[in-house]
This record gives sequence, C-alpha cells and structure tokens, in this order.
Amino acid sequence: MPQTSSRTSPSRRSLLRALGGTAALGALAGCGVPAAYVRPGDRAVTDASATDHRLTWANWPLYIDTDDKNPNRRPTLEAFEKRAGIRVEYVEEINDNDEFFGKISPALMNHQPTGRDLIVISDWMCARFVRLGWVQEMDRAHQPNVAKHLDPLLRSPAFDEGRAFTVPWQSGITGIAYNHRKLGREIRAVKDLWASDLKGRVTLLSGLDESFALLMQGNGVDITRWTADDFHDVCDEVQRQVGRGQIRRFTGNDYTKDLVSGDVLACQAYSGDVIQLQADNPDIRFVIPEEGAELWSDSLMIPNRARHKANAERLIDYYYQPEVAAELAAWVNYVCPVPAAREVLAADPDKDTAALADNPLIFPDETMRSRLAIARDITSAERVDFARRWNKIVGL
Repeated sequence: MPQTSSRTSPSRRSLLRALGGTAALGALAGCGVPAAYVRPGDRAVTDASATDHRLTWANWPLYIDTDDKNPNRRPTLEAFEKRAGIRVEYVEEINDNDEFFGKISPALMNHQPTGRDLIVISDWMCARFVRLGWVQEMDRAHQPNVAKHLDPLLRSPAFDEGRAFTVPWQSGITGIAYNHRKLGREIRAVKDLWASDLKGRVTLLSGLDESFALLMQGNGVDITRWTADDFHDVCDEVQRQVGRGQIRRFTGNDYTKDLVSGDVLACQAYSGDVIQLQADNPDIRFVIPEEGAELWSDSLMIPNRARHKANAERLIDYYYQPEVAAELAAWVNYVCPVPAAREVLAADPDKDTAALADNPLIFPDETMRSRLAIARDITSAERVDFARRWNKIVGL
C-alpha cells in the first residue's frame, strides 16, 4: 500500500495575508488594472510539443505519490514519462497561493513566459488568473478522460463554467473536526461550535477564502450565490464569539497540533488532514455539518505563453484515467476528482488499499455529496473591503 505522508508544509488552502506585499499586488491586478488583463489573442505562442517532448510542472510539496523506498521517485509520473515519451521537470515550488502569484505575475502581466507549462493552485486563486486572462483554454479533444471522468460536482464552478481553463488536481472538504472522546458528544452543526462546553477550545481558519463559506452555510446561506450582507453577518457572528472568548485562536494548517494535543476540542478543518490524524487517533472525527460544507479544489492550469501546451494537456488527461487516479488517491488521501477510481481501489488485492474505496472523505457517498457545494469566489471588487474587515477580526 502506498504510504501516506505527515504534511508539515503550509496549508494548500493558504491564508490571505494582510493587504501588503504579494497580496496587495494580487488585489491590484484583481481590480482590473488595464495593463494586467491579457486578451485571448495574446495568450499563446507556437506550441513546441510535437518536436520538444518535455514540460515543466509546478506543484505543492507532498502532493503526488512517491515510492515507499525512495521518496525522490514518483511512480505515476515516471509511468507517464515512459508511456508518453515526455520528460517532466517536476518542481515543488508552491507553498502559498499569494506568494506564487507574486512570483509569476510580473511575467504574465507583461506578456512573457513564466517558464512553466503547468501549475496547481487553489480555485479561489485560479479565479483571479482566469479573470485576468492569464491562462489558456484547454483543448478537450486532447483530454477524453477529463471529459468522461471528471466528477459532476466539480464540472462548473462560477469562475470557470464548464472547466475550460482549469481541471481539478485534488479536492477536499472544509468541515469540522473534533475529539469525540474528550468532548463526550457529537457535533452536528456549525452552531455547535458556539456551545458553552467548548468555550476557549475552538479554532477557526484564519484565511478569508478558507473560512467564510462554511460559516455562511451555518447561517443557512446558499454559498453558490452569497451576498455582501451574508458575509457581514458572518463577520458579526465571529466578532461576537471572539468577544465572549469562545474562539481560542485563528490558525493556518497548525490547527492539527492543537487538536492532537487536546488544547482544542473542535475546529474548522480540511478532510485530507483529518484522514492523516485518524490514522493515529481514531477519536478524532470529521463532520459535514447538517447545513452543508464547502467542496474545494486545487486545480491544474496552463499559463499563458507555455511552450508545451499539448504535452501539458496530455499529462492532465493521463491523471484522469481511473487506474492512475486511484493510485494517486491512495497516496494523497484527498477527495478524488475521478469517482470511477473508487471501483479500481475496491478491487485492489491489498486489504488496506481496498478499504480506501469506502472512505467517504476520499469518495463521498451520496448523502454527503448532497450536502456539498462549491462557493462563489470573492470578486475583485469585494476583496479589498472584505479582507480588511476579516483581517481586523482575525488579527492579521
């Protein structure tokens, strides 16, 4: 069975920093500065894929399968290289969405190549790239597996209807994690976080884009079409809970340490992290609240002026073969964007691997799926004011 890994890298749903540095650059570009937008006719260069059999792929650390005996080997990627005859330079250089935005935005807004043919960033940041015209539309004629196997829940987010510019790499759920044994009861709803027996033992995610949707769902809001009033209602509630000492602190991915130590009994959490924690502590549970939870993705995109677009499209489609998606899912343990991979895992002769097919945090069942939604992202016009208010509450 492929080994899962203990993730010490920053959250892949990384927080939006205070308005400064790369975040300020992102806000500026997102507000529609004319020089930043790239028209469709200026996005592509002559594709060298037919004669230059290589590509460069930028991804997050610990986000692809590795060999049990040699962590520098990546079995699925090596199989692609051998099968396709395409050499892949795989670079684990993305540690934060805003930081990476700042790293490659000067090239993109100046109509220059980034040196990368394929990148993976969170969908809320993908929305910014799509609106700025910084990524190329994919040719689905080169991607029959994507067309056939992409999870229907993920096919048409508001920022990229039909997924013309983005393809999910892995997905996850923002819900609630809690220690059932220490708490002594179940948590079923977002409002349960405000119960008196949890005072000072609750954490929320500090990142605006990571936090707001689940909290809105706790207020009964349809997060596919939330409003500014819905956002401010959430801020009012969180501010009240901070004032009464209910919230211990706001966190990045380090919420896992508080939950494991017992300093925190319940928290906003990501499904992929909880699978890792449950391997060592079965008392830790993950719940999709009765009101619903946010389904999110980190997605693959081909930036403007990439020189190996067809090669990148071919690599993306390779990972949408159910057999390959299953091998990847068994290692990373996030929500698999290829539901057909479940049958592949279920038929695996290894008992532990086959058991993953029944894990609803990798393959959500129908009841769970009915309570998942992809949030409308924060627009450029909303972001500055929303970030200012949220960051003041959180203390950023």
